[in-house]
Parts: sequence; structure tokens; C-alpha cells
Amino acid sequence: MARHDVLIAGAGPTGLVLALWLTRQGLSVRIVDRGEGVAATSRAMVVHARTLELYRQLDLAEQVIADGRPNPALNLWARGRRRVRVSFGSAGADLTPFPFVLVYPQDRHERLLAARLEAMGVRVERKTELVGFEDRGDHVAARLHGPDGVEVTEAVSWLAGCDGAHSTVRHGTGTGFEGGTYPRVFYVADVEVSGPAVNGEVNVAFQGSDFVLLFATGDEGQGRLIGTVRDDRAGAEERLGFDDVSHVAIGSLGLRIRKVNWFSTYRVHHRVTGHFRRGRVFLLGDAAHVHSPAGGQGMNTGIGDAVNLAWKLAAVRRGEAPDALLGSYEAERMAFARTLVATTDRAFTLATAEGTLADLVRTRVVPVLTGTAFRLAPLREMMFRLVSQTLVNYRGGPLSAGRAGQVEGGDRLPWVREMDNHEPLNDIAWQVHVYGPGRAPGCGTGATGRLPLHVFDWGPGPARAGLAQDAAYLVRPDSHVALADAEGSPEALRGYLGARGITFAG
Repeated sequence: MARHDVLIAGAGPTGLVLALWLTRQGLSVRIVDRGEGVAATSRAMVVHARTLELYRQLDLAEQVIADGRPNPALNLWARGRRRVRVSFGSAGADLTPFPFVLVYPQDRHERLLAARLEAMGVRVERKTELVGFEDRGDHVAARLHGPDGVEVTEAVSWLAGCDGAHSTVRHGTGTGFEGGTYPRVFYVADVEVSGPAVNGEVNVAFQGSDFVLLFATGDEGQGRLIGTVRDDRAGAEERLGFDDVSHVAIGSLGLRIRKVNWFSTYRVHHRVTGHFRRGRVFLLGDAAHVHSPAGGQGMNTGIGDAVNLAWKLAAVRRGEAPDALLGSYEAERMAFARTLVATTDRAFTLATAEGTLADLVRTRVVPVLTGTAFRLAPLREMMFRLVSQTLVNYRGGPLSAGRAGQVEGGDRLPWVREMDNHEPLNDIAWQVHVYGPGRAPGCGTGATGRLPLHVFDWGPGPARAGLAQDAAYLVRPDSHVALADAEGSPEALRGYLGARGITFAG
């Protein structure tokens, strides 16, 4: 009955990545967006290491890095002086192939994703809006209003709402969007700038209750500024310009703004929807959760939603797993979204709070604590893992089981630099990893048929990454460990898959 497996409403990064992963796995996709094209300007700037790892599975990472600008370090300024420099490379060199923050404006990002999707045979349908839908049990009837003004109804197997904070899909499911809005007005501006902080790195400055964040976006002093509007100007957002922003922190960095190429203001929200799934309808990205820009987590989290859902839809569509597998999408991603909103809320509140005590904490306490933490290798790595999203895990979730070494079911598969054990993940398939010979010959036997088996030599690299010798790690298509079995037992693998109804073609 359904013409397409999945209808995706919204062609931002989340929707485009969902379409790419589904198409790569053989599903039929239709993606629509009510806009005329990619917005010429954007707020999302940062692509983190975990997203680049997922892009590597699509053979996208190298092109994204080439088009973007790796920022190798973060500089923390307070009261006109640089207090701390945090090198991402020294913190993440043993953790990921991508130990940096990539600055890549969302408009350019979307164009690349859309072009790659079109090369795979799927074109974004612009000026086409989802105006309503009905979940009829065995399919979703979606009403679409096209550029010609004609409304049509199409049957699809599943509907994915990637249509932003004002999501039509979310409203249609009737689920809530609990949270609130921060009182201050923020701005984002693309500028041509000079000064001591224009060093090709990320710079954040605190001066009193004001702050500014500067990303290097290109050569010759091109940058992106994020900061706050002066409180006395915040009531007339539609008429605000760059002269209305607070220049206190900008001045403390010694920045000289030669030209403002683009400027926009916005308010920041923190909300999470009550459900990520209703029957055959799913919510992803800003349609499911919005939060402060602290740490540049928003777009990366939406992309994580897309990858988590895509392989599960593909497994159910191919008959390799029951519908119950789709329930794990909400269980895994909602838990992460709630934790993220709470964490970024605390960080954002600290960054924007007013008063003498808050100013003291920002300008005196935070730099000292950050500098101390960065000098200690375990804390330095933890800071990088947290910001880069390589720390994201699904421990305790319905698909996670076992422990071997320091790795638990639900963890992202640790990267081992010496042998690049992430290279086999490009297959986007279930697979078994063994480090040392162990009982490797039998570890690939699945519930029905065989799983790809990758055996790596044991050595200091796997040990440093927390892996256990001769253990078996059952790895999901999204590169998270499903089962970590210290005994390397084929029976444990078969038991895990059988209990969840997961099978593979022989």
C-alpha cells in the first residue's frame, strides 16, 4: 500500500542525515521541506567528533572536514586576559580520529548533505509542506501541500518529524513540549574581525555579566560571534542591529569589527517532548528537544537521533527485527536529550547569570578549575568526551547488555588508534569484534546465519581503550556496543539476539 518506506518532514541536517542513512540501507525515502531552499544564513556552526565518526560510515567525513574549518583549541578569557587554553588534540588524540571542533556553517552543511542525497537518487522536495497526517495502524496517511497549490495524500510506512521546534508532526501527535525560555535576547553575527583573539581557534570571553563567543570560520579574520543584546534594547527584537548588542566582552577581547556580513537575534529555549514515538510517527532533532547553545550540542544531537532511528527502521523493514526494536529509539534518545537539556541549562545559566557572585565564579573560579582539570589527563579526556559526544552511551537500555573490561553494553565502541578498529563500521551492519584470538572462530555465529567477525591483535592500544582480551563485542550498525561478553561466548551472542528477535539473512 505504501509508496515509500519513510516520509521525512524537514530537510535540515537531521532530516537529511536520516534520509542518507535510510537510503544507504536500501529503504525508499521521500523528504519534503516547506522552504524554498537552504537558508542563506544559519546559527548552528559546530560539528563534533562523534558526528564526524557517524559521517565516516557514510564516506562523508573527509569532505565535511575539507569544507569546514577545524578549530584545534578553546581559549577562555576573563577580564581582558586569556586565562586558559584547552587543546582538543592533546585531549582527544587517543579517543577519536577527529580530535578537534569543526566549524562548519549550517547552510553549507545542508547543501553538502542535500547534494550527496541527490547523488544517491533522492531529491529534497522544496515548497512542499506536510499539513496533516493520520496513523492508520498499518501505514500513515500524510497530507502534503505542494508548490502547485494542490494537496495530495500519500500512504507511507513511517513518518519522521524533523520539522523543527514548531513541528507540525509533534502537534499532530498531541505530545507536549515541556520547558521554558531564557529571559535574555541573544545575537549571532558573521563578521570580519581583527585582534589578538583572532587566532583560528574558539574563544570565549566573560566580562561582568556579558559574554561573547568567537569561532574562526575562514581565513583573513572571518568569524562568527555569539553573545547577548543590551538589556535596555531587548524589547524591540525586530528592529535590533549590531549597534544594539553588548560590546563589553567584545571590547575585553580587543576585537575590532571591520564589517558585519549578517546579523540576527533569537531567544533560547529548553524543552523536551513527552514522546519521541507515537505508533508509526517519530520525532527527531528540534521537533523533539531544544536547548541552549552551550557546547554546540543541538545539531549534533539531532544527527544522533537520525542515526539511532535509521538502522532500526531498516532492520524492521527488512524483517530482521520485530517492531519492538523501534521502541528502543525513544528509550535511548529521550534519556540522552533530558540529560543534555539539564546539563546545558546549568552551563548556560552560569554563563548568563547577573550579580557579583556569578561574575566572580565566571572570571575567577571557572578558569582556575578548567586549567587544573586540563592538566590532569583523566579529567582532560573526560572534558573532551563530554563536549565531543563520544561519551554518549545507552547503558541500562533495552538493547544493552554485559561488560568486558571497561566497556559496557550501550557504550560507543572505543577507537583504537593503532589499528583503526572503526574502519569496519563503514559497512553499517551488525558485527562482532574480538581483540586477541579468544574463541574467535565461533563468535560470528548469529541466531540465524552469520555475523561479520573482525579479529584484532591484542596489545597496548586495545588495553588503553578499555577493551578486554579475548572478549567478544557485538556492535550495532550505529557503532554502539550491544553486548560485551568477557568470555567471548558464541552462546551468549546467540542468546542476546534470540531474546530480542534479531535475525540475519544467511
